[in-house]
Amino acid sequence: MELDAKEVLKKKILDAQEMVRDYEMYAKNVQDTEVADLFRNFAEESGYQARKLQDMLKKLDHS
Repeated sequence: MELDAKEVLKKKILDAQEMVRDYEMYAKNVQDTEVADLFRNFAEESGYQARKLQDMLKKLDHS
């Protein structure tokens, strides 16, 4: 099954948003502060990716 660009973007947006939630949850639940900081960093990076993917989807929707 071949997906078009918009479908792939939608799927990856959901994946990135799920990663944000997961990393934030892990950061709250681990005792090691260094690991928690790393997870918070990853959550932020995943959020950035989700925003970039959303921007691209909006661009394709308006073209």
